[in-house]
Amino acid sequence: MLRRLLVPWCLGTDFKEGARGGTRGSPTPKWKGRLVDLGVERADFVAVPVQDLARADEFYGTTLGLERNPNSGERWVEYELGNVTLALVSPEAMGPDFEARPHQMPIALRVPDVAEARRRLEAAGVEFGGEIIDSGVCHIAVFFDPDGNALQLHRRYAPFRDGSEP
Repeated sequence: MLRRLLVPWCLGTDFKEGARGGTRGSPTPKWKGRLVDLGVERADFVAVPVQDLARADEFYGTTLGLERNPNSGERWVEYELGNVTLALVSPEAMGPDFEARPHQMPIALRVPDVAEARRRLEAAGVEFGGEIIDSGVCHIAVFFDPDGNALQLHRRYAPFRDGSEP
């Protein structure tokens, strides 16, 4: 049962005879063999669900100091992080029935110094969910946006296994 929960049915691994392409004893998902090459070039944006777009815009732009995409509008706001865009998704864009459900897994924001960035955010009123974590390879400080989306300040300090520097 646990194995079935860990591998989504959409991957063709239902583990029931004939169900969705999977068979008992045949746990290899269809994606393992790269049957389809979609030509994916990169991730264009990460959607951040927010209930109050103006409040979120103020937080990401002013409090965090992120670069607002100049093509953002009244209903769709994006922030550029260099390697990915954060798109604030709200009722203004999705309709009045949209209900923001916050991310539970944090979006990691790379900063030069986690302790200094945390100090500055705390001075701006941002509350953190505990002390700075030293994982043995990086420093992490978890906090939340006004809509409850998990974010973290992050800095890897240890070299990668191949010896290259972060």
